[in-house]
Amino acid sequence: MTVDLELAPKVKRPPEESCCEPLVFPDIAPDEALRTARVAKALGDPVRLQLVDVLREHAGKVCVCELVALFDLSQPTVSHHLKVLREAGIVGSDRVGLWAYYHVIPGALEELSQWLS
Repeated sequence: MTVDLELAPKVKRPPEESCCEPLVFPDIAPDEALRTARVAKALGDPVRLQLVDVLREHAGKVCVCELVALFDLSQPTVSHHLKVLREAGIVGSDRVGLWAYYHVIPGALEELSQWLS
């Protein structure tokens, strides 16, 4: 049995006209999304995640030389990871002479944590 179907030509809709109404709208504001994404991206590396974990668990500030001993990485590589975390606002540092001491900034992960829950 064959059925003859009449095909209508495609009609392109204007770019500003959507095909359907969105079901869900984002709850996160664009500036908040940018900050949260920056933190999430910084934590997206296993070494950086481990560095934050060590700094969170340590009471006080940790010298970069102590952190290098924990990883099979060179000091410049560990320092680079710490720089990424510092630029994302997750860790802070204080210089004493030639050494830098790192700590997790209180509340730095709060926004990410709230968004995830």
